Amino acid sequence: MTPFALLRIAFKALVRNRMRTFLSVLGIVIGVAAVITMVAIGEGSKQSIKEQIGSLGANVVMIFPNNRSVSGVRLDGAAAVQLSVSNVYALREKSEYMVAFSPIVSNRSQAVAAGANWPTSMTGVWPEYLQIRGYEIEDGAMFEGEANMSKICVIGKTVADNLFPGTDPVGQSIRFKNIPFKVIGTLKSKGTGGFGQDQDDIILAPFAAVQRRVLASTNVQQIYAAAIDEQSAPLAVEEAQEILTEEHKLPPGNDSFRIQTQQEILDMVSSTANLLTVVLTAIAGISLLVGGIGIMNIMYVSVTERTREIGLRMAIGARGFDILMQFLFEAVLISLTGGFVGITLGAFASYIVKFFANWPVSITVSSIIISFSVCFATGVFFGWYPARKAARLDPIEALRYE
Repeated sequence: MTPFALLRIAFKALVRNRMRTFLSVLGIVIGVAAVITMVAIGEGSKQSIKEQIGSLGANVVMIFPNNRSVSGVRLDGAAAVQLSVSNVYALREKSEYMVAFSPIVSNRSQAVAAGANWPTSMTGVWPEYLQIRGYEIEDGAMFEGEANMSKICVIGKTVADNLFPGTDPVGQSIRFKNIPFKVIGTLKSKGTGGFGQDQDDIILAPFAAVQRRVLASTNVQQIYAAAIDEQSAPLAVEEAQEILTEEHKLPPGNDSFRIQTQQEILDMVSSTANLLTVVLTAIAGISLLVGGIGIMNIMYVSVTERTREIGLRMAIGARGFDILMQFLFEAVLISLTGGFVGITLGAFASYIVKFFANWPVSITVSSIIISFSVCFATGVFFGWYPARKAARLDPIEALRYE
């Protein structure tokens, strides 16, 4: 019997019992739709996190002082090895895999201007910080010089909107911790970054001015650098560790500094997102399993109801293989129909979630192909045993069945 003939017989058999077929298909539809939706949400979240972390700056290498440990005992912050401006110069002079550097000091307080105020942070940086983090000047200019002590600053869009609504902030003054800073430029908007951080809620000022005038300190809180390219980032981390170890005359393998790249953060967050996607997909896959059990149950009922029909087919020459394929085709047809409708419904549900809940979603071609493959496998797996039972019926006993 040809596949086309088997498909036609299977279709007619399913149409004769529309409600039963509908309920069987419904189980697969719900399972596939749930899987598609969960995978779309998981993939969308992963891509969104990748974009947000990537927006913090390409190939950024972040260096932090770490509390030292002696004989396994972690010392307090006062005993930690401190970063210094000389470390930044050493990195610039000796590094082969990093191209831009900036020491960082930051302080959070209330910024006041023209009767408005806004809680924000002022970050002291070198001009190269814009290159490292991917910021661009929208209006005005960036300050110059690494030893600049001038009380000038550039501000992000969030700060500008809250302190100078409807007016041009360039040329106006901001008081930060009662210290006046003149705004000489504004930054182009970067939006929300990793972990929900507003990258436009920032005031950038010369490093020396913030360090001495605002913090009254000589310490460097962090050092930011930019690796040559993404492939060089791991080498840049090793290189920075070696240079700083040498500068501070520390033993090899010490943990006095914590050096991270965006890729490390991305890998960590992505692994969490992948785990969440797997868990959600596994939970949704239970619905698909239930749908497959429903197909097996319906096929058992169908074999029992059509025992005489099976006997007649065998009596006029149908082989056991033909009977097996007939019922197997019915199970696969139910499963694939449910899969097609389920994928359509899952895609629709994903965009409903995106529209109303404002969650990122991403429907991938691989998830659709996998869903169809799983549906086919479900039809074969759960339809095989009932179909084999039908194929093994004794024709004489089947004809006598009432």
